[in-house]
Amino acid sequence: MPTEHRAILITGCSSGIGHACAHGLARRGYQVVASARRAADVARLREEGLQAVRLDVDDPASIAEAVAATLEQTGDRLWGLFNNAGFGQPGAVEDLTREALRGQMETNLLGAHDLACRLIPVMRRQGGGRIVQNSSLLGLVGLPYRGAYVASKFALEGLTDCLRQELRGSGIHVALIEPGPITSRFRDNAYAMWRRHIDTSHSPHRRAYEAMEARLLREGPVQPFTLPPEAVLRHLIHALESPRPRPRYYVTLPTHLVGAARRLLPTRGLDWLLHKISRGGAG
Repeated sequence: MPTEHRAILITGCSSGIGHACAHGLARRGYQVVASARRAADVARLREEGLQAVRLDVDDPASIAEAVAATLEQTGDRLWGLFNNAGFGQPGAVEDLTREALRGQMETNLLGAHDLACRLIPVMRRQGGGRIVQNSSLLGLVGLPYRGAYVASKFALEGLTDCLRQELRGSGIHVALIEPGPITSRFRDNAYAMWRRHIDTSHSPHRRAYEAMEARLLREGPVQPFTLPPEAVLRHLIHALESPRPRPRYYVTLPTHLVGAARRLLPTRGLDWLLHKISRGGAG
């Protein structure tokens, strides 16, 4: 199918990966429906020349309205769904409230699941489609003080593996993209969620939090091998257009290295390596 006849819905397009991929696919000829949670961001996306809908992945009613609006614009057809919306909730596992953990799962897992389930019947009717989930290096391994985010991405990986197998032979292909460090507003959003949900004054992890706060507030790339969000676009295009898309796409050198280490090292060896990489959670 030529790209100009392919429509795709992308979540989390206000900035970063979603914004870059929406514009990149539109230039390639796709009918892109970009979505964002805030009305002001939706208006800005439209001013940039994109079709856009408001979509809050935490709200099932918003998801239903966005799906209906998307299908109205695309003639009740949709080739692709790129579940990109998400955020990171920092904090030690013992400091996470039930509310904080639930919020992380709502955005990073349950919203993606809800969208996929609503759009799979559309893809079945048309004989095929692509569902691409934006996971993370932290969908492969856990790092200290990222427990909520790691849990959401581990869950997304497992759910996607099951979905991929269940849709075998349907013409609907399912893929995971696993970025490492990417330039985005991720740190700004993580800092806001950390301040909202974590009581640092009574935590035994206060000293670690001081280092983590400095990292989150630092200007410019914090981690080596950080790539621009456009690095994800090349892999997304392959997942959408290849007759045999890969189940997983690693982005950035750290993801490749950590993926290999996870396969080769025993658990204690991997723990040692991850502790060094993260500097005990400060990295």
